[in-house]
Amino acid sequence: MTTAKDLTKEAPRSPRTRIGDYALMARMIDKGRATLNGTVGEYHFACPLDQMLFTYKGVQADDVKAVLASGASDDEILSWFNQHGAAKNAAEIKAWSEGVEGYSPYDDPEKKEWFAGECKALGLDPAKSTLADYLETDDRVSFKK
Repeated sequence: MTTAKDLTKEAPRSPRTRIGDYALMARMIDKGRATLNGTVGEYHFACPLDQMLFTYKGVQADDVKAVLASGASDDEILSWFNQHGAAKNAAEIKAWSEGVEGYSPYDDPEKKEWFAGECKALGLDPAKSTLADYLETDDRVSFKK
């Protein structure tokens, strides 16, 4: 059984931390395990960020949650992802992950204002920041002792 992080005391892994070259997966796993353990804090499993990964692979949040609930390790979850949903080769996964890491809501007219406000609150320049930059900075600020 893999131990869940207590996300009331520490941040989930960075969206840049890759498992099997998938961006977002490590963070999603941490939030899913913490949800099951009752220690998710202010984080949310199956949030829009997690949905980016689920949509890319063509899997459902409830199915992923069931795999997490089984006590699967990171490697076992990766294996499940590779066997379910849409087939993706290594080059496709790498390109998708690079796109995720480079994504900035500032470039999206529907999200620009929200992202600008969030970045300014953290001292980031929204025009030069990615969503991953924002999340990592927000995690650091939230858990600064």
